[in-house]
Amino acid sequence: MPVPPIDSSQVPRFAGFATFARLPRIDEVSHADIAVVGVPFDAGVSYRPGARFGPAAVREASRLLRPYHPGLDVSPFATCQVADAGDIALNPFDIGEAVETLQHRAGEFAAAGSRLVTVGGDHTIALPLLRAAAAEHGPVALLHFDAHLDTWDTYFGAPVTHGTPFRRASEEGLLDLDALCHVGTRGPLYGKADLAEDERLGFGIVTSADVLHRGVPEIVAALKERVGDRPLYISVDIDVLDPAHAPGTGTPEAGGMTSRELLEILRGLRDCTIVGADVVEVAPAYDHAEITAIAASHVAYDLVSLLALQEQR
Repeated sequence: MPVPPIDSSQVPRFAGFATFARLPRIDEVSHADIAVVGVPFDAGVSYRPGARFGPAAVREASRLLRPYHPGLDVSPFATCQVADAGDIALNPFDIGEAVETLQHRAGEFAAAGSRLVTVGGDHTIALPLLRAAAAEHGPVALLHFDAHLDTWDTYFGAPVTHGTPFRRASEEGLLDLDALCHVGTRGPLYGKADLAEDERLGFGIVTSADVLHRGVPEIVAALKERVGDRPLYISVDIDVLDPAHAPGTGTPEAGGMTSRELLEILRGLRDCTIVGADVVEVAPAYDHAEITAIAASHVAYDLVSLLALQEQR
């Protein structure tokens, strides 16, 4: 039987170790089917720093999560063994070394049979996580929830930053070019050529305005048709949410999705073959009343629950 989270009827939610959802630590279980891991790294940001403190903030905000998910009708912590694997420490001064370290560590989890839900950290970490996923599954489908495209070429000559991971991933053959989509994008660009370049890399786009006008069920149907039954990686930048729902992030943009819309879209992907996921760019220094961290903790919980559903198939 899986080792459960701490029982809140025995230990108050505000007491004890701040593991994700009060789960056991990975050293307290013999095996983790799903591992929640933090990556406190933000050396790739282009505006506000601070996402290195995101994993700790999300863990703290996750204390109120409960073991049954009524929206997906699953008890993820009873279905399989879920554990908090702590943080992966990366070199904060050398992006290249940090990326290599994270790719190696993600590969170790895969070799041990654990699927990852990673809490960042900035969006740079998606590149090594996709490298590890592709090494195991081949080119993967990708749903990228974000206000921004993150397919720019370089920043100040740097090829690997939080604004470039999906361009590098496309160029490196990590992605199935028939099954890629940004969701929730909005705001100004450097020029119209950004969209042409993004399309050339294989991406479709669902804007936040599309979600508003077309509605969640239609968007879910379109996304599922695009990714099919391919191995799917889900990457969630918390700035996909409007600043009203996620003020604590590095590059906020007005006009975003609500947390309800994001969670409902994720829940609509329950039949997809998800192989890994991340939620990134929580910068608690800019947060208010844990609004952003609470939203991110629920996103991570939904991602864990989606993976747990696959254990039941």
